[in-house]
Amino acid sequence: MAKSLNIRKSIITIIMLACSILFLLPFAWMLSTSFKIEADVFKFPIQWIPERWNGVSNYKEVWFGKHPFYIYYLNTIKVTVLTTLISVTVSSLAAYGFSKVKFPLGKVLFIFVLATYMVPQQAILVPQFIIYKNIGLFDSHLGLVLLGSFSVLGTFMLRQFFMSIPNDLIEAAKIDGAGHWKIFWSIAMPIVRPAIATYGILRFIWTWNDYQNPLIFLRTDSLLTIPVAMQKFSTINGEFYSLIMAAAVSAILPLVIVFIIGQKQVIEGIALGGVKG
Repeated sequence: MAKSLNIRKSIITIIMLACSILFLLPFAWMLSTSFKIEADVFKFPIQWIPERWNGVSNYKEVWFGKHPFYIYYLNTIKVTVLTTLISVTVSSLAAYGFSKVKFPLGKVLFIFVLATYMVPQQAILVPQFIIYKNIGLFDSHLGLVLLGSFSVLGTFMLRQFFMSIPNDLIEAAKIDGAGHWKIFWSIAMPIVRPAIATYGILRFIWTWNDYQNPLIFLRTDSLLTIPVAMQKFSTINGEFYSLIMAAAVSAILPLVIVFIIGQKQVIEGIALGGVKG
């Protein structure tokens, strides 16, 4: 039976390895194409390792050409980092409040907040546009940051993890004289740190990839973020696939780095949720 189990594991491992390779092939082609001259892009069979390298010129054109990506990169980093920090802070505080602080109509208020998640974002774009236009937040990074800083999903997700903290632990801290801020920062936060890190990584990825809000709420070219700039770049350079692939590699590289750095926290957050369930 042990031999049969080992054979089954080996087969599953081989299948998963094959699937992983298939999923990575488009990225490998994109990376390879970004270093090629345009004439070699569609050569068959595919040259996975370019014979004629043109990577320096391609990436130089992307980063410092007519539409320099470094400006859009700085814009995206600014908006993404600020949005992630504010959203994680607000969602964590709200989640702790809804799970561990007893106040009148607390459950009713949480249901009301949760109900707003059922409203499609597209349904409130016009009111948001009018409000932002009237209060002077249109075409600004501050307005874009505020749009993504308050997340019902983040509050709901983190509340589930805060609820897993034993109430006896909270009560013991209160007996020792700790207030809610002390309990939140010194007791609750360390326990649910993997969950908060997981949400932070997800919020970073969602904000970095956000196309709809920058498209609608930004007009000035120098304020654009990567997703909108990528669309504009591909429209202008539609016949130069090597340049488009170089831009695409530049656009997704920070996401790969963030996930590699934070994958341990994501796994711990998933494991914590599984244990809690």
